[in-house]
Amino acid sequence: MGRWEPNARGRLGQAAMELYAERGFDQTTVAEIAERAGLTARTFFRHYADKRDVLFGGTAPLTAAVTGAVAAAPAGARPFAVVGLAVEAAAELIQQAPEQVVLRQAIIDAHPELRERELVKLADLATALAVALTDRGLDPWPARLAAEAGLAAFRVAFARWIADSAAGPLTLAVRNSFEDLTATVTPA
Repeated sequence: MGRWEPNARGRLGQAAMELYAERGFDQTTVAEIAERAGLTARTFFRHYADKRDVLFGGTAPLTAAVTGAVAAAPAGARPFAVVGLAVEAAAELIQQAPEQVVLRQAIIDAHPELRERELVKLADLATALAVALTDRGLDPWPARLAAEAGLAAFRVAFARWIADSAAGPLTLAVRNSFEDLTATVTPA
């Protein structure tokens, strides 16, 4: 093994995903991931806290995209429209690697403890979204309601997109989900 090679984090992530798909998450060890990547377990732990972190390490960019979209939204925009823009910003990031997203979701869906961690990640994202809405001047409880409703619309759009094998843009699925939710709760 060489002393240093570029893109260690990317190689470790790719090796982990391959092994999770081949052997299953529970049957894959950190040592096997590092070996597949041509690195050491010590190097693995420089980049990831544990083998679950490979699946959940992309939370910070999603949070930044969501909160950035809220901050950049037009001043007079209605709160739920702002949430829609924020969730579309997250979808834009997610849809960049659809094959990896589908594989990641299959791995998560197969393990209850990973599904639980995914729910925690989404709850943290809803909290960040609510705080960003509050920073725009919305009262905290309506901000929380708009954020939670927006994340529910996102989860439905994401599930539909995954069920359709990530065909088409996730941003369109999100937009459609927001329209469906609005039509459902708006009096005719």
